[in-house]
Formats: sequence, C-alpha cells, structure tokens
Amino acid sequence: MLLLCPGQSFNLREISAGLYSFFNLSGPTLPTVRVTTKQYIHRITGMLAPQSARASCPPTTADAGEFCAATGFKPIDQFSEKDVFIVGYPKSGNTWMQYLVAGAFYGIDLQSAPDALIQDLAPDVHFKKFFKPWFPVTYFKSHFLPRPDYRKVVYLLRDGRDAMVSYLHYLRGLTGKELDFLELVETGRNLFPCKWHEHVAQWLTNPHAAQMIVVRYEDLKKDPVAQLRRIGEFAELECRTDALERAARDSSFVSMKQREASFAWENPQIPKNKQFVRRGKIGAYQDEMPPDVQAAFLREAGEMMRKAGYLP
Repeated sequence: MLLLCPGQSFNLREISAGLYSFFNLSGPTLPTVRVTTKQYIHRITGMLAPQSARASCPPTTADAGEFCAATGFKPIDQFSEKDVFIVGYPKSGNTWMQYLVAGAFYGIDLQSAPDALIQDLAPDVHFKKFFKPWFPVTYFKSHFLPRPDYRKVVYLLRDGRDAMVSYLHYLRGLTGKELDFLELVETGRNLFPCKWHEHVAQWLTNPHAAQMIVVRYEDLKKDPVAQLRRIGEFAELECRTDALERAARDSSFVSMKQREASFAWENPQIPKNKQFVRRGKIGAYQDEMPPDVQAAFLREAGEMMRKAGYLP
C-alpha cells in the first residue's frame, strides 16, 4: 500500500500504471518524473479516486479484495489507531471541518480544489465505501453514535436550536417537501441518527472511553485558528500557523458560499437545488425557530442544553 507523507516524492508513471491497468483505462501518458505528495493527490485523485471510491463500488467480496490490492484503497471501516473521527450531529459544522483539516493539515489549496478531492482526503463514512490513506493520519467525517472502533474523536458540538433550524432546511431541500418543524422536533421522524439531545448525551458519556476532545461550533466560528491548533495537536500533527490561518481564511463562510456557487458537491446526499451553505449564523434560531417549536425542543433537550452550556 502506498502511504503518503508530506514532502515525500516518487515516480508518477510507475504508480499510476497499476491504477490504469486495473481499471482498463488508457489514461494520459505520464512522464517519468518524481512528483510531490500534493501533486500526486491532485493528479490521481482528480482523475480516478472519486469514481473508484463511491457507493457504487465492487459488488462482491472478491472484487473488493482485488480492488483494494490493486489500488491501495481500504474498506471504509478499516481504520488506523492514529485516525481521527470528526463526529457531530448533522449540521454542526461537519462538512466545513472536512475543508478546514484538508487545508490546514494536508496542504490543499481550498480556493481551487474540487469537492471530490476534499472527500477523498477526509472521507465521509456515510458516503464512501472505500478510502485511501494518503497520509499517516486520516480524518473521517461521521454522524454515528459512539462506536468501539472510533478511538480518537473530535466531537463537534453546536447549539441544538441552531442545528435543528439548519437541519430542517437541509431536509426540505433533500425531500422537496415543506416538512413541519414542530412535527420534526416532536417525533424525530427523518432525523438521523436520532434526536439532538440523544446524540450529544451518548457522545459526552463516551461509553467506549475514546480519546476525545469537544470543539464547539461557536468557538470554531469565533477563532478557527485556535480550534484547528487543538485538533492538530490532538492528532499529533505539525501545526504551522500560516497553514492554519490560510485554511481558516479559505474556508470562511463567505469563501464556502463562493465555492458552492462555483463547484459541484460530490456527495449525492447534498441537495443540488438548494443552498447547502446557508447562513452559518450563531443564534439563527432566534428568528427561525417559532416559540412553540423552541418550547417543544427544550422539553426534551433542555437538560442536555444546560449540561452543554447553552442554557443557564
């Protein structure tokens, strides 16, 4: 398996030939030159990896084994002890964090990188069946409840009221239906993987004793560089201030909205007919969550909101 490290270089033609042969692709004739890790990722990931790692992957165990042996990809549930899971309730900054870590720790130019590249470097476990460990530490995006194989976790925590407002807009775009906000909050129907307070309660309990830090969405908005430094140090990665600052600048809310207007999202679960990067505002619930919906939400989630520091 090819494991890439920052600054590493290798022969592009030799490595690429095996990939093209396996997939019966002619591909471009690549020169016999040595390229850097970043150059290789841009060339090969952009040409091949997004298609090979999507949900429509090899249908049989034998095919999957051959696929992995030929490409260096791994099933999405085969993790390293060093890997880090960015876990949060949906609409808590998970996709934003994929961009932040790709820019801060993998050196990716976020102004020009397509979403497919970000998804390969920081895979979404709900979208990918396979991934390639391009670097010694892979950051995974996940919404799952605690799992024993998630040994290092960055838990993203957002005010549940803001998360639910954003989740409602996402679900309306995904389903094309005007879902009733009160019914959504009271019944939990269409909410994955559960209600907000249940997700937060289980993760803060940390039943599998994972190494874990909690990063608040609100703190990430106020000082992304400081929070990125925490995340990098947690993974024992080099944290260069200039790289952290560039990643924060190039994945700011304004920059992400501009990206959405210019680049397509790779994940088919992201609605194409409605903005995914919407407001990102702290306290958006104040003008978007009606009083009866707030009351219903707090009846169940009030205790956890207080434990999380969002209520006095």
